[in-house]
Amino acid sequence: MSEKTLTRMDLSEAVFREVGLSRNESAQLVETVLQHMSDALVRGETVKISSFGTFSVRDKTSRMGRNPKTGEEVPISPRRVLSFRPSHLMKDRVAEGNAK
Repeated sequence: MSEKTLTRMDLSEAVFREVGLSRNESAQLVETVLQHMSDALVRGETVKISSFGTFSVRDKTSRMGRNPKTGEEVPISPRRVLSFRPSHLMKDRVAEGNAK
């Protein structure tokens, strides 16, 4: 598996090359899109990107957990967690990459 990580700068550079906006405009566009997505998730909305996947927020209830080192039971407080479900197209693309 590759050690490369796709960053905001990489996305901005791709927008710069593909769309033809200036580097500053490209960076601002990427930031704006990510901000809209994160704002929607904070509000508890689902973010669905066609052919990519769905980001959603789930509320988890409190439960008892166990410290793996000591075996001691500890309470885990209720929390909100972010989940991502890839689309079938994305799953297929990733699986094809594994076959290479």
